[in-house]
Amino acid sequence: NLPITWEKPYTYTVDDASELWQDYFRQFMAEHGWDTDMASQNLMKDMKRLWNIPNDWSEEEARMVVGLRFELDLRNYTTLPQYTLVSDVPTDTLAAIMELDIPGLTVTTSTQREYKTPYAAHLLGPVGAMNPEEYKIYKEDDYAMNALVGKDGVEKEFESYLHGVDGIKMTTVADDGTVLSEHYAKEPEAGDNVMLSIDIALQEVGEKALEEVILDLRENGLGKDKNGQDAEGGSLVALDVKTGEVLVSASYPTYDLSTFYEDYNELLETPYAPLNNRALQLAYPPGSIHKMATTIAAIDEQHVGRHYEVDAKGKYTFYKDLNYEPVCLIYTTSGGSHGKIDMMEALSLSCNYYFYEMGRLMGIDAMDKVSANLGLGEPTGVELPEEIGFRANPETKAKLYASDVNQSGWYDADTLMASIGQSDNKFTTMQMAAYTMNLANQGERNAATYLKKIVSSDYTDLIIEQQVKTLPSQKFSDEAMLAVEQGMSMASTEGTASTYLGDYGIAVASKTGTAQHGGLGSDHGSFVCYAPVDDPQIAIAVYVEKGAQGGNLAQAAMAVMDAYFATENEGKVGAENAIG
Repeated sequence: NLPITWEKPYTYTVDDASELWQDYFRQFMAEHGWDTDMASQNLMKDMKRLWNIPNDWSEEEARMVVGLRFELDLRNYTTLPQYTLVSDVPTDTLAAIMELDIPGLTVTTSTQREYKTPYAAHLLGPVGAMNPEEYKIYKEDDYAMNALVGKDGVEKEFESYLHGVDGIKMTTVADDGTVLSEHYAKEPEAGDNVMLSIDIALQEVGEKALEEVILDLRENGLGKDKNGQDAEGGSLVALDVKTGEVLVSASYPTYDLSTFYEDYNELLETPYAPLNNRALQLAYPPGSIHKMATTIAAIDEQHVGRHYEVDAKGKYTFYKDLNYEPVCLIYTTSGGSHGKIDMMEALSLSCNYYFYEMGRLMGIDAMDKVSANLGLGEPTGVELPEEIGFRANPETKAKLYASDVNQSGWYDADTLMASIGQSDNKFTTMQMAAYTMNLANQGERNAATYLKKIVSSDYTDLIIEQQVKTLPSQKFSDEAMLAVEQGMSMASTEGTASTYLGDYGIAVASKTGTAQHGGLGSDHGSFVCYAPVDDPQIAIAVYVEKGAQGGNLAQAAMAVMDAYFATENEGKVGAENAIG
């Protein structure tokens, strides 16, 4: 006869029910000053006798069943709404439960999300029961307490379209729990179908290629020092240059959405954090892929010609009197230098020395202006939450090091490091892909998007059709864009990516990057490209934590381009993938 009422607006298990009634019982005992342990023992004896619980059952088993029977009886004799106690019940278990003929216990069938692909897990996201905070929000839209909702990814962001409208079923039940009649007072309405821009065949290629590159690094490493054997996670993003549609959004390691909840605790403990969406939610130092922004700034803001030559001596000595002499990678590895080179050659060979000089000549403001107008450290436009990252500039540094006055100032050394994509530059792989797309579009920025269109549940009505959206951008000079195109093309044919792209059948503009990260182990690796050079259609960014260097990552981009151009000729790329 405990006067207990409560709401629990989400699905829960038999274990939860058992814990609930015990918690409320202890609370009631304490309020009346009763001996909780003794009262609990007596109550358990009474309840075991009431519901014919065998004496040879363990205390744990008895409490679980008593909790369930208590829950069912409570619901049968009150006006509380029905709740799901157990879901996805195996057939044999269901048969055994039904044989008990427990009053108030009913079995219903319902729909559940079925995944037709093991790919794009981070993008799609799971669905699940609401927690109390979510219910406070969704109840305003008349969601039932036991409704399933999108918890992350597309499922969450497009919940209002996917959910539909609940119906109302009127059920007449006899005292013993027998259902006498049922009818709909309000018919349910299915949710809309959300068509994504993702090409699921290309997504599969991208995920597999990314995984292969990372696993190969872990096994074999690169060079005589086997750098990259400590490679961790990575991401790959491919965009349609003309529309900004996301064709591939891959993050490794990944997980299986169909067993997400069963695997959840294990996933939390799995190395390399598979739950992280590295394409959108982690920002990284870009390394030398940032040098195209430095190139444009040097030409358009400092008026340096693309054929301007610098004698790249390996060690940059302009600040020698201040005991600051940054070096080029070629000097670090062999003690050599690139000699006299122009801007295109500097891009092709990824010469740090050349870009140190450009950074010194123009200063940070010019670089920051161009970087922002290319979308670095800016929202890309995607519908899902994304980390924005930040550009290296005095404001950023002052904010990051606000608690340390000795570190918060901006120095010439910061400008030099920013010119090669270091210092405090940090961007997501999605931003790096969007940046590359913007370069391919001669500086015009398209918003990136995962959405193609939304149609009604029966596919008869068009709800939303995504249009190409442009973002604020800066018109760059023909001289600057020609320098970028030629330099990136040379990187593919004779520069840092030529080992992989030198004989590739399609003209590709590319740039490799190696980024220091301040931690132990190998450097990060970055790679960006667009193709074909004369009529860009696809832009790709690949990033691997501790991937050692970016040239090796061209293999993953090549796999995507192989599949893209093969199927593009057959008119299959951009196939609509629906979530309904």
